[in-house]
Amino acid sequence: MDMPQVLTTKARILCPHGGQGTSIASNPKWLVNGGAVLLENDTGTLACPFVPYPCVGYRLSSMGLNATRIDGRKVILVTDFNQTLTGLPLIITEFHQAIDDSTPTPIPPGQDAPPLPPALLDMVKPVVTGTPPTLAFNSTTMQPVSVVATFTLFSAYPLKWLLTLINEPAQTNVDMTNGLPPGLVVEPAGGNWDTPNLTVTMTMTAAYMAGLGVGQHHFFMTGVNQRGLSGFAEIKLTVS
Repeated sequence: MDMPQVLTTKARILCPHGGQGTSIASNPKWLVNGGAVLLENDTGTLACPFVPYPCVGYRLSSMGLNATRIDGRKVILVTDFNQTLTGLPLIITEFHQAIDDSTPTPIPPGQDAPPLPPALLDMVKPVVTGTPPTLAFNSTTMQPVSVVATFTLFSAYPLKWLLTLINEPAQTNVDMTNGLPPGLVVEPAGGNWDTPNLTVTMTMTAAYMAGLGVGQHHFFMTGVNQRGLSGFAEIKLTVS
């Protein structure tokens, strides 16, 4: 299927922990197989099992790749990149066959729509891996003095990447895409992804890791392609 599906309340939406989402349609004028089409800024809740800091919900946003609107609001596509309120990528599966073949720019009268560029025909999710998958730090001995972890990303048509820290002891989420010098250095920083293969290195000092608190800390790397599809990997740090 070259064109993306519109997103409805019947879609299966999951957070990375497997929590199921329930979307709330604020303007249910358009139904597809009994599901209301979702619009920009519609919200949803997540039944996330992750303890002690679950993903509780999401707010949908459009990437603006198609032109369809309802009462001036953009229709959400299955391929629009969306996140939980804690910054993690949503995993979305739709079951109907209603597609959106509109274009973000107007088509002159009597002319056919131009073919989609290859980047918008790319329906392959980015591949993201994290090495090593687990790290450990002892806050009593302050060892090791530093740790290094590496994320590798691949996509034929990349767009951006994001690094999110879920801190269990503090029950917080923090965007680490730019790092937090001098204690946590991310190279390269900033989230730009303009070559198919990318390696991002994360270096943490002992002082930084001690300051995180005793418990589990989860670093999620998310890669997004130009169509909006995403892949992610997690590296877990245990502070004892």
